[in-house]
Order: sequence, then C-alpha cells, then structure tokens
Amino acid sequence: MSTSEHGEAERTGNDDEGDGWAAVADLPPSAKLVAKVLEYNDTLTQSELADETLLPPRTVRYALSRLDEEDAVHSRFSFADARKRLYTLDVES
Repeated sequence: MSTSEHGEAERTGNDDEGDGWAAVADLPPSAKLVAKVLEYNDTLTQSELADETLLPPRTVRYALSRLDEEDAVHSRFSFADARKRLYTLDVES
C-alpha cells in the first residue's frame, strides 16, 4: 500500500472499503452512522435504526434521505407490516 493509499485508508477508517463507500464519505456523520449500522445489521426499519443508532427519528429520516440520494441504500415495503419500510445498505465493499 502506498503512502497516499494508507493516508486515504486512515481518513475513511477502514482499509478494505471499496469505491462504493466514496459516495458516503462526504455525507453527514448521521448518514455514515446509519450506513455502518445497516452494514452490520443487514436490514432494519426506520424505528430499529433509531434504536440502534440512538439518533432521533427525524435525524434517521434525514440520514436515510441523504443515503437514498447517493443510491447507497435500498428500501422496500415490509411484508409483515405494509406501513413500514425495510432499509438495506446498497454499497459495494
């Protein structure tokens, strides 16, 4: 790994992050946190994300909208409860 690559890995905080994470890098910290929680938990609802991140629901909504703008998150309706949406990270690692 070159010095510039090593410096970039330190800034992003992970040596094995792929190009898909580049879209997330410039987003607010709340969006990065939501992305990481989705990375570890696979699929969650908005309320589950609020519980896991300890962020207010409004902040989670904003983070999800920013991630959606960057095509970094995929959402679908829940079969168990059609009022809820399930969110999955859509970033190549």
